[in-house]
Amino acid sequence: MVTVLGSGDSLLRVIEEAFPGTDIHVRGNEISATGDADEVALVQRLFDEMMLVLRTGQPMTEDAVERSISMLRAQENGTGADDETPAEVLTQNILSNRGRTIRPKTLNQKRYVDAIDKHTVVFGIGPAGTGKTYLAMAKAVQALQAKQVTRIILTRPAVEAGERLGFLPGTLYEKIDPYLRPLYDALHDMLDPDSIPRLMAAGTIEVAPLAYMRGRAQPTFTKVLTPEGFRPIGDLDVGDLVIGSNGEPTPVLGVYPQGEKDIYRVTAQDGSWTLACGEHLWTVRTASDKRRDKPWRVLETREMIGNLRAAHARRYELPMLTAPVCFPEREVPMDPYALGLLLGDGCLTGSTTPSFATADPELVTTLGETLAGFTVRHKGGVNYVLNRVRRAGDSMRTENPVTGALRSLDLLGSRSHTKFVPDEYLHNSAEVRLALLQGLLDSDGGPVTQAERTCRIQYTTTSILLRDDVVSLVRSLGGTASARRRAAEGRKPGRARGRDVSYRRDAHIIDIRLPEDIEPFRLARKRDAYHAAGGGGRPMRFIDSIEPAGREECVCIQVAAEDSLYVTSDYLLTHNTLNDAFIILDEAQNTSPEQMKMFLTRLGFESKIVITGDVTQIDLPGGTKSGLRQVQDILGGVDDVHFSHLTSTDVVRHKLVGRIVDAYERYDNSKAGEAAGQSSGPGQSPGQNHGRGNGKRK
Repeated sequence: MVTVLGSGDSLLRVIEEAFPGTDIHVRGNEISATGDADEVALVQRLFDEMMLVLRTGQPMTEDAVERSISMLRAQENGTGADDETPAEVLTQNILSNRGRTIRPKTLNQKRYVDAIDKHTVVFGIGPAGTGKTYLAMAKAVQALQAKQVTRIILTRPAVEAGERLGFLPGTLYEKIDPYLRPLYDALHDMLDPDSIPRLMAAGTIEVAPLAYMRGRAQPTFTKVLTPEGFRPIGDLDVGDLVIGSNGEPTPVLGVYPQGEKDIYRVTAQDGSWTLACGEHLWTVRTASDKRRDKPWRVLETREMIGNLRAAHARRYELPMLTAPVCFPEREVPMDPYALGLLLGDGCLTGSTTPSFATADPELVTTLGETLAGFTVRHKGGVNYVLNRVRRAGDSMRTENPVTGALRSLDLLGSRSHTKFVPDEYLHNSAEVRLALLQGLLDSDGGPVTQAERTCRIQYTTTSILLRDDVVSLVRSLGGTASARRRAAEGRKPGRARGRDVSYRRDAHIIDIRLPEDIEPFRLARKRDAYHAAGGGGRPMRFIDSIEPAGREECVCIQVAAEDSLYVTSDYLLTHNTLNDAFIILDEAQNTSPEQMKMFLTRLGFESKIVITGDVTQIDLPGGTKSGLRQVQDILGGVDDVHFSHLTSTDVVRHKLVGRIVDAYERYDNSKAGEAAGQSSGPGQSPGQNHGRGNGKRK
């Protein structure tokens, strides 16, 4: 009975004050009530609800009793939900830490918490003290502990400083700290204080002003792959197509200029590299993740700095293209496989009839069959000439079609050190690119077997341009290619026709690995050797280094791809959207419409967003519309987006806070009514103007 009535009958006094017309008497372990039948029935329901709460081991407080009475009266008046009882509200535990349990205290708070469970995007709108942010933080920590998300991101606009923090003294974090202190305080209530620095250092919990949330960016000149080839990211607009991780085009959903930012050069072990800011996001996994069959994780550039090795092995693996890039098919003047053979072992100088050198009769036969209307005439040794088949009426001055095709491709006159892959082939369908690569590898490449290791492919050329083009071909097909240089100087001379021949130019050697379903060779002897060694193994990329690269003007984009990835320079995959995260935007009434849109479009897969704010306490500069007010008109009724509205009755601070909120609301309503009456004028209905200008309001 002490727990029911409270210490010194404190709970009983609260009930008696709430039901002044009802006599409540306590005799031993029995409670009796006399008075109006409806009021007595309400008192009985109240004690029943209190007993249900007490049986869970949770104590009743004066505040809890008052809220239970309010909920029951709301149900009696038809303004509350019949299926949600005070006991259900007061016993819904969200999080427990150090003997303290966090739970909703009002019906609207319970509905708000339930909405967070059911919806991807939830707006909590209401006055100060209603627990909007605190409950959202509790749900975020609960989701992290349950491994429903991999990180928590807490943000709010530092609008009091106009998000221009440069004039404030101290370091960046010292400038930001006052605006984020409420979020830190809530974290310390819900987690072990000793674990918070560790979680923040690991990036599991990120606390930042809204201006830094959009900072996942790359320099404006960074190349991004589109169906037409690489373009600077700064030139992209919403609706433009870029290439996703599946090789397919995907539209750009948002483009957000970032201003100047510190830039880092991120380099993979195969020599590929790109530039990104410290907050830019990367999808990676470690060897431990792979062993335990864990999903890929998302880390910022700065989180990986200084942590790139594990026992001398590279720690972070990067994702690869899951399919060759889909470029539009383009007409070409020569069969791609034949062009690959000629770029490898053909003479394209234009001073003589095009010729080809090989010791493989199979390649001679294939080349003759591929180039219709030609005969491949044996000139001597390993040399063959490509003669066209003469027809009646042909002039002696008729140009050799191979010469004409080479001329149209700007390849005529090329020598071994100046050859290249024409753009018509480099950005063509996957079939064209693969056929060209097969011709190159059948002529100047081959399998390289190693004991107890999978077979790799090697290609050699003296042309820097051709080296880069072969690397690009391989990467566009989902493979890896790394180049190294073998200097001509000091190299042992080769032998030709019984004499030494010195090397005049450096050789560029490319080590290649292609996906399992891509056949690198058509030449039987090379193909058989490749497969006899078990194929080339799985192409893999690992981050090798992250180094500062100065400051640059930056921009970030959001794409519609399911995994949020897009192809940047050197066919590296990166993204800007937050996956597997619980994101909370606090004080959202101080966001502009543009900031609100930017924030919402950061939503990634398996993520949840909670946005909280009080539309009566807007600190934006005059004339700036609140993004929180506007978004209710835009997203109202959108599936999986929920708006929870809390009122003064949900204030869980000092009782006086609720009264203050109500007083201000009455004052604002009365002033709005007076203003409407003054603007109408005597005998004039609101909305009429009679041609006179708007009067000034006092």
